[in-house]
Amino acid sequence: MHPALAVGLVFSGCCSNVVFLELLARPFPGCGNIVTFAQFLLIAIEGFIFQADFGRKRPAIPIRYYVIMVTMFFTVSVVNNYALNLNISMPLHMIFRSGSLIANMILGIIILNKRYSASKYLSIVLVSLGIFICTLMSAQQVASHSTSNEEDGLSNFLWWLLGIAALTFALLLSARMGIFQETLYKEYGKHSKEALFYNHALPLPGFLLFAPDIYNHAMMFTQSELFQLPMLEIQMPIMWFYLLMNVITQYVCIRGVFILTTECPSLTVTLVVTLRKFLSLIFSILYFKNPFTTWHWTGTFLVFLGTLLYTEVWNTIQTAPSKVKKEAKKD
Repeated sequence: MHPALAVGLVFSGCCSNVVFLELLARPFPGCGNIVTFAQFLLIAIEGFIFQADFGRKRPAIPIRYYVIMVTMFFTVSVVNNYALNLNISMPLHMIFRSGSLIANMILGIIILNKRYSASKYLSIVLVSLGIFICTLMSAQQVASHSTSNEEDGLSNFLWWLLGIAALTFALLLSARMGIFQETLYKEYGKHSKEALFYNHALPLPGFLLFAPDIYNHAMMFTQSELFQLPMLEIQMPIMWFYLLMNVITQYVCIRGVFILTTECPSLTVTLVVTLRKFLSLIFSILYFKNPFTTWHWTGTFLVFLGTLLYTEVWNTIQTAPSKVKKEAKKD
């Protein structure tokens, strides 16, 4: 598949997925479990048919390692979604998760004894400062929107702190999972599609722990207003339509990223994903009219500036013309 088409899948799938997630989370902030379950179920079914060949194909990486990876992956997904129910706004949720560079660098230094250039450390400072500014501004908004009842205001702030703690935990665990995957791929080779299937299939029994919550939200979705499907004479509850579109766009997003990793260098993949996050953030702010101050914009700019600096985009842009000239001389 042409890389341009893969980029199109990433932008269209991932950006629209954020829109449908917010459409779901606004009226039902605690719907993270049913959303995650639906996403995992679809990808697991697709992988069981096309990757595992209905269970007849043996995995290249031992199952015991997938169990460890899946435990971390499942925990990260559930905690990230549940954070939306803890006074965490969607823009802050997206910005905070952009701090994965920080977590990866910290754990890379501690676990793998890696060392980085000065530009890498500077990028981490920028990202950290940007997240700190946005987090601080969000804390002030939580306080200002609290009721006059001091006890209720304190309760809202404590829930917000718990949400920040949940996002931090998920960020670090996600980075640890990335390092674990890196070591596995070095030993057994890259099997991204296989890992995608097992990461979504093995956690499915874990959703039994959330069965009552999933059932309750399914009933609430069913009771939502009816929606006329475009071009069809069929009506369905609008929340189920949003969930269906969220699941489909999530699959398109994940497949686009997978194709991109096989067709393009890691620098291009990182840049595309970073720009996708930025566009999703801008759209969320403008379309849903989320509160976003000048300080929030400053923090956002620092986060994405630091991310681009980390990927050394500037050096690539500067050296590209010279490479083209050298190739032209050779020809």
